[in-house]
Amino acid sequence: MTLTGINALLAFAPAPPSGTAPNPTGQMLQMLGTLVFMVVIIYFAMIRPQQKKAKDHENLLKTLKPGDKVVTSGGIIGVVISVKERSLSIRSADTKLEVLKSAVSDITEKVSGSTDS
Repeated sequence: MTLTGINALLAFAPAPPSGTAPNPTGQMLQMLGTLVFMVVIIYFAMIRPQQKKAKDHENLLKTLKPGDKVVTSGGIIGVVISVKERSLSIRSADTKLEVLKSAVSDITEKVSGSTDS
């Protein structure tokens, strides 16, 4: 239900008698409802997608194996030589580099013969 829908439902509420002040409890409930609605929108628009992306990246790092072709966040393309607890060694052209696992942004090619789906 959108904010316009909430306002439309509140418009059907009985009007206060003329000459009296609006009901402060009703105004407070409307403000609270709007605030809750905005928090839910922010959660689904910003927080939840970021959590999903972090979880996917964590799973990607768990599946790294020697022979995988990877791209680092700095743009280096290389082939994984060895995987350690927090880092991995990659070969890029004629250079051997040791980078943190968190620097790997994508696996472009999995090692052939793997049983992962």
